[in-house]
Amino acid sequence: MSVKPSLPKGTRDLLPEAMQKREYILSVLKEVFRKYGFLPIETPAMENLGTLTGKYGEEGDRLIFKILNSGDFIKKSNKDAFVADDSNAFGQSVSEKALRYDLTVPFARFVVQNQNDLHFPFKRFQIQPVWRADRPQKGRFREFYQCDADAVGSDSLLLELEFIRMYDEVFKTLGVDAAIHMNNRKLLGGLAAALGITERLGEFTIILDKLDKIGEEGVRKELDKNGFDPKVGDGLFEIIGATGSNEERLEVVSKLVSSTEVGAKGVEEAKFLLENLKQLNLKNEVVLDISLARGLDYYTGAIFEVKAKNVEMGSIGGGGRYDDLTGIFGIKNLSGIGISFGLDRIQIVMEELNLFTDEQVASTEVMFVNFGEKESLFSLTLANDLRDLGVKAEVYPDNAKMKKQLDFANKKNIPNVVMIGSQEMEAGKFSMKNMLSGEQKEYSRIELLEHFSTQKGNQYGRH
Repeated sequence: MSVKPSLPKGTRDLLPEAMQKREYILSVLKEVFRKYGFLPIETPAMENLGTLTGKYGEEGDRLIFKILNSGDFIKKSNKDAFVADDSNAFGQSVSEKALRYDLTVPFARFVVQNQNDLHFPFKRFQIQPVWRADRPQKGRFREFYQCDADAVGSDSLLLELEFIRMYDEVFKTLGVDAAIHMNNRKLLGGLAAALGITERLGEFTIILDKLDKIGEEGVRKELDKNGFDPKVGDGLFEIIGATGSNEERLEVVSKLVSSTEVGAKGVEEAKFLLENLKQLNLKNEVVLDISLARGLDYYTGAIFEVKAKNVEMGSIGGGGRYDDLTGIFGIKNLSGIGISFGLDRIQIVMEELNLFTDEQVASTEVMFVNFGEKESLFSLTLANDLRDLGVKAEVYPDNAKMKKQLDFANKKNIPNVVMIGSQEMEAGKFSMKNMLSGEQKEYSRIELLEHFSTQKGNQYGRH
């Protein structure tokens, strides 16, 4: 019985052109990561469920994809929990593992398990897929790649400056005009203390984190629904509504939160970053955004979120400082900071802004037409000479009609087609057609190699 091909909701196939665009973005990320001293690691797609739960807040925990235990999991399940309608207890009895929700918590587990083999401060980058049982929408998938860079083992604010500079360099290289929003969880802690809701800070930040999606009115309704005094919303939006420069807005916040120890520390850290950002020669704008909350529970200091300008899209990057994420796995007081790049969203932004060049998405640069076995074998030796120069070359495998071969080249956006028949082989002169302009020229073997060698030299020179 045949099965209709389909994909799980929130996932997709990626065709070659899309993959070439992704590979270009990844090449930029990896180059920048390595330039700043980060080394690659990988962790398993699945983690023990206990490793992941309790780290992302109640809403985050609900989005974790759980994996059913193998074998007769029903027989070993907690049937009393099922009868009592205790879904959490029943779920834990039938699922011991889960697909990773992000790369940060698995990284904390990795650091603790491999601490004797690491040199601190340890800087790593990691590019792997993660899974979330979220509602799919534009730029939001259930399976997507995260591209993370983290540094653990130092609480120096120089790292915050380095990460902001990394964000700027990546998006400058990609040609994306972005705004790097920053805040500090200590400022939010001071704000919570000033508003008398310190014990409900986690709940407060989760609601505040929805501001972009539901707006001021929606946040006020959420606060009211959860029993917060109306004065909390009034105080919050009075601060969020402050205008002026980053420094001027920080001054407004400072007057409210500096009376608390945590708030004063947050002001001090934010002031340090704002003062020293001026020395980094940034192209992209940095915005002090008091409304930025980052709803994940583990952030304790500076937090970041990057948004593309001129495109309707959520964040294309985010991260922040976490002082004790490894503590839950056995190492106390090991401060860390990390940022993430949203690969899928960055690609969508670049597509909408037409930022990909032909060179970045080019597949084959030159194709040899097949006129028969003898001619195609001769073409293959020349194609290999070009490949040795770094040129992407291929020989059409079948002796098909010329029209079919040229149509193939057009569909693959191959810019150059070389035609070597028996007469060309004897004369030592080969005809190459530019498929974009229609121009056709003759080259000897040496001239053809020199032509592409010069092109490659110019290409590298531009970079």
